[in-house]
Amino acid sequence: MNNCKILVVEDELIVAKNLENKLKKLGYEVVAMIPSGEEAIQKAIEEKPDLILMDIMLQGEMDGIETAEYIWTNYHIPVIYLTANADTSTLNRAKNTGSFGYLIKPFKEKELNANIELARLKHLEQEKLRQELAISQELRKKAEELSELRSRYMSITSHEFRNPLTSIIMSADLLEMYNDKWSEDKKKKHLQRIQKAVKNMNSLLEDVLTLGRMESGKLSFQPTRLNLVKLCEQILDELQIAELMPQPIVFAINGETQDAYIDEKLLRHILVNLLSNAIKYSPQGGRVDFTLNFDENWVVFQIRDRGIGIPPEDLQKLFETFHRAGNVGEIPGTGLGLSIVKSCVDLHQGDIYVESKVGEGTKFTVKLPISC
Repeated sequence: MNNCKILVVEDELIVAKNLENKLKKLGYEVVAMIPSGEEAIQKAIEEKPDLILMDIMLQGEMDGIETAEYIWTNYHIPVIYLTANADTSTLNRAKNTGSFGYLIKPFKEKELNANIELARLKHLEQEKLRQELAISQELRKKAEELSELRSRYMSITSHEFRNPLTSIIMSADLLEMYNDKWSEDKKKKHLQRIQKAVKNMNSLLEDVLTLGRMESGKLSFQPTRLNLVKLCEQILDELQIAELMPQPIVFAINGETQDAYIDEKLLRHILVNLLSNAIKYSPQGGRVDFTLNFDENWVVFQIRDRGIGIPPEDLQKLFETFHRAGNVGEIPGTGLGLSIVKSCVDLHQGDIYVESKVGEGTKFTVKLPISC
């Protein structure tokens, strides 16, 4: 058996039956015999044949050439034309549709078999080439996207690294120049400035490394049993010590507390990024609420600020790498944080939601399963 499904489109019944017998004798499967172009299109959609034998001179609104062109353009099914009229104009018209062969009636079984096998081989080669071209185009597109991503990455991160580096260099130079003249309090102030700049650089470096693991698919998920209340309190203490919290965050717990199986490192990325953003985009002294909600199967973290809010047009792109809202102005940032947050939430098979209104503030809700 040739394991090839063939659709016959022929409006002369005797010719169609004779062709069917020849095909079956040669070992091909005839899926249907259709008399018109319109029916041929419908049957091609239903049966998905490997090849179509199409009479050029069909009755009805569509002739064989129009039908073949439509089927090839939309479904990439190869067509061999059948014709008793071999005039030049007809053949040229058929040739322009990208046909896979012609059979002049009457024809012998050997001619039929040879044309079918040549058409199948030609189609196989074309499909292979088409797939290789599609892969090549996709790879080129990915390479262009990667190149653009790297350019943006270098531009943004170099700018964000430059600021704390400048602060470190300036404070270090001043300490060296005025070490004997300054009071201990003044020297301590510049040392603290250096420490803060180093912490900012370390945080940025951690985001960059996490982004690299995300892009390469190497951001691992390693859940362990966690006391979430204790972890949240630790994170708040760390933010306070790092002087990233100009005012206390209002922390509340709802529901019956319980341990959860969650990746601590990924959860820290989620909470530190969201809390830092809430502080950064809030006015001095603006209140930030951090709520930990326990449900039977889920734990829900909510972080709400009264800051600048996010414009509606930015909400759809909020979790894209490097995207920043149009109203951030001169507030520093890389646009990495929320894309990292989204990846960390996805690894937990959780959900993240955002509600925001410009000038009134933003609320992020992160919902994670209690156990994996």
